[in-house]
Amino acid sequence: MAARAAATYSIGSPSVSTKPNLRQQIKPTTLNLHHPLRCFSGLKAVTDILCESEASFLGKESNAALVQTFAQKRHGHISQYRFNPKASCYKVAILGAAGGIGQPLSLLIKMSPLVSEINLYDIANVQEITADLSYCNTPAQVVGFTGSSELADSLKGVDVVVILAGVPPKPGMTWDDLFNTNASIVKSLIEAVADNCPEAFVHIITNPMNSMVPLAAEVLRQKGVYDPKKLFGVTTLDVVRANTFVARKKNLRLIDADVPVVGGHAGITILPLLSKTRPSVSFTNEEVEELTVRIQNAGTEVVEAKAGEGSATLSIAYAAARFVESSLRALDGDADVYECAYVESNLTELPFFASRVKLGKKGVEALIHSDLQRLTAYEAKALEALMPELKASIDKGVAFVQKQPVTA
Repeated sequence: MAARAAATYSIGSPSVSTKPNLRQQIKPTTLNLHHPLRCFSGLKAVTDILCESEASFLGKESNAALVQTFAQKRHGHISQYRFNPKASCYKVAILGAAGGIGQPLSLLIKMSPLVSEINLYDIANVQEITADLSYCNTPAQVVGFTGSSELADSLKGVDVVVILAGVPPKPGMTWDDLFNTNASIVKSLIEAVADNCPEAFVHIITNPMNSMVPLAAEVLRQKGVYDPKKLFGVTTLDVVRANTFVARKKNLRLIDADVPVVGGHAGITILPLLSKTRPSVSFTNEEVEELTVRIQNAGTEVVEAKAGEGSATLSIAYAAARFVESSLRALDGDADVYECAYVESNLTELPFFASRVKLGKKGVEALIHSDLQRLTAYEAKALEALMPELKASIDKGVAFVQKQPVTA
């Protein structure tokens, strides 16, 4: 692959360096997350900016306007910033690109200055989406791949794979129903990933995620290419919802709200840690219960709002794009990237668990242990309650692969 052009979104604060051996088990690490900028996950605010490229995604005029805006806000004090959105050489594959989530996600990723190529894969209707998206005058090339015969080619040389293929939850469908439909799909896609881009970051969005990530891990393990630092269940949607609901409830600026969400990605396994909200706010017992239940059941709100004609698509696409952008920033050398994700973990007795993680060039650099310390009585009880359900989901995913061994 060609050398990557610089694409840096960096914060002026000192970074925390943790460099565990890639072959070692991921160890929980307590990091200082009290700096207001270091705490912020996702698309980050910065305090200094330097726009260097006339050929950047923003363009020369927009860069100049952006610099002027920051200069005005700083009241004449202009620092040396490093916000340098140049087109880079990262390749992203979206598996399931023709669906209700895949299309808006493809558009959002097309807008990223860190992406040089987007490979769109699905079993049908890919070429029309490819043609439509290719008209957007951003640097990333768009290439379409249709059907299983082209799956391998869609994964060659890819840095990040996003898997959202499968059916979405429908009214009356249980998680067991969803698993029985989607497990075989995800298994076959992960086998192709193992064969064609084993070093890539793998982002799984297909539900039930609590089972699909362990399923994927077992496939990669049987293929001999499993790296726990590079396999992610994208739970960013839970964080996005928690941030939005809390900000509105407490009259916070949406960009400031940051609520870690731990556990899993279904029902009671979704545990927002409201006591860890930043900036710090207080909640009554009633507010804690109301917000927790709403965050856990937010997907149902959307299904009901669409009168059974669909599920959350745009918000999932936004959350997935945010996690992809965070992964690309980490790959590109940003030393200050934190997100919540469902990953192999030793923070609890379960082998997989969603928590805040620090991302780096090789994937997960650290698990943030401090989020699980000093929980409220409500949170501690909820954490204990979710464990059996999450364990059952993990076991189900692993058992599926063990009963249907991977192809050579």
